[in-house]
This record gives sequence, C-alpha cells and structure tokens, in this order.
Amino acid sequence: MLKTNLIFIVFLLTSLTFLSQEKEVKKTSNKGKLFFYWGWNRASFSNSDIRFQGNNYDFTLQDVRAKDRPTDFTFDYFHPTKITLPQTNVRVGYFLSDNYTISVGVDHMKYVVESYQNVKINGEINAGTPFDGVYNNDDIQLTHDFLRFEHTDGLNYVNVELKRFDEIGHFIGINHKDFQLNITEGFGAGVLFPRTNSKLFNQKRWDEFHVSGWGISAGAGLNLTFFKYFFVQSDLKYGYIKMPNIRTTENTEDKASQSFTFFQKTIVFGAKFNI
Repeated sequence: MLKTNLIFIVFLLTSLTFLSQEKEVKKTSNKGKLFFYWGWNRASFSNSDIRFQGNNYDFTLQDVRAKDRPTDFTFDYFHPTKITLPQTNVRVGYFLSDNYTISVGVDHMKYVVESYQNVKINGEINAGTPFDGVYNNDDIQLTHDFLRFEHTDGLNYVNVELKRFDEIGHFIGINHKDFQLNITEGFGAGVLFPRTNSKLFNQKRWDEFHVSGWGISAGAGLNLTFFKYFFVQSDLKYGYIKMPNIRTTENTEDKASQSFTFFQKTIVFGAKFNI
C-alpha cells in the first residue's frame, strides 16, 4: 500500500509538471454521471473495551489493542476469485451536480485483536472453564485457549456517502482537457456487517456474517481524472464504529459489544460515465 501511494504521488507530480504548461480549456461537466471504483486500504484502530455476555458469564476486557491484517501484494489482488481477500474498497455513485456526489459502498477492513497481550478484566465467569471467577480490575493475558477475536472476513462497513467534488488544478496552473486534479471531501454513515472469527473459552470457532452495529465517518482525498472517464484517487478517512450485537458462538445468547475509532488510507482506481 505504501509503495502504491508513492507511485501515485510520483505520477501525479510528473503530470503536474507537464500539464502546467497547457492553455486554459473548457471544464468537463460531471452532472448526471455515474462512477465506480475499486481499490485497497490500510486501517488503524483505537483501543477498545470489549464486553462478552452469555448465560454464565459477563465480563469486560479493557483497552484491548487491535490491528489490521494486510494481504501481501501479489497477483491475488487481481485474481477474479481472490480479489476480495485483501482489504478492499468498492463504491458506486452518482453526480447530483458538478460538485456533489452520493454513493454507496463497502469498506472491507480487517480487525485483529492482538493475541497474548495483557489487559484488565472486570466481571464474572461461571462457565466451567479454567478462567471461572470474579474479576475486579485484574490482569489477564489473551491466550488462545481464552480468546481469539477477529473481524477478518471482514470488518465490513456498508455505507452511504455524500461528498463535495472540486477541480483545483487551475490553482496551480493545470488546464488540460485530458487531465483534471480534484479534491473531494464529505461524510458517510452505515451499518457494520462483519464476519467475526471468534473462539471463546476454547469453544468451537464462530465465523458467520451478522449485522452487528453502525458507523459514521468523514474523509477527504485527491483525485486525478484522465481522458475524462478514468481516475485514480487516494483518500484519508476517520470514523467511529459501535457494535452492540456481535455474535461470538453458535449459542445465540452469547454476544460481544465494543466501540472504537478507525483511520483508513486508501488508493482506488475507477471510471465515470454518462447515462
């Protein structure tokens, strides 16, 4: 992802140097166009308190650390049957006017609780396990026989975004019919539809899709459109996720809840066209 962003920046700077010599041309209208993009992300997450509840336990793990899980950059990123394995972003949208878009998409992030970290625990466990007891701000290590917890198939943020879209190339001398430099910013909201990979107290692993909560976000990015129809875009997005209903085992009475913020960096490739 970092190498891809560097390539994009070098390409952008090279284009700017060439295009700054062009004469002013008529701007291309976006109103009424559809657009689509596909790309990839890296994400970071704030620490989170995670509460686990069931018929014979109710406890909270405090300040739990988690990270993303990027897939090594290989041909799998483009393989038709494997393109959803990396951390991906896909979106389709419509230009309401030259400057405003509405879109729907999926931010497919991956969220992995770091194993073997030491955290504080509060609550009670009475499930016939080696971890049974009453806890009051005690220390516990997240060993694999106690807990494995991931949203890796993934942390799917299905959202609607409203964004503003502005051409800014003319501010730095870019006036060319085949290249436009744009800035885009806006906000979004949606639901969390993770496929949570959870193994609690060494029980059978749970790994199914489930609507678990909601999220909000805001972001901004740079967009380079070339030949009127194609573009490459890099965005920064910050958001808040609240999931009060995460399935953790086969038993429907077992659940977890958590909330945290995320920061996402993306590089995407797309096209826009008239309808």
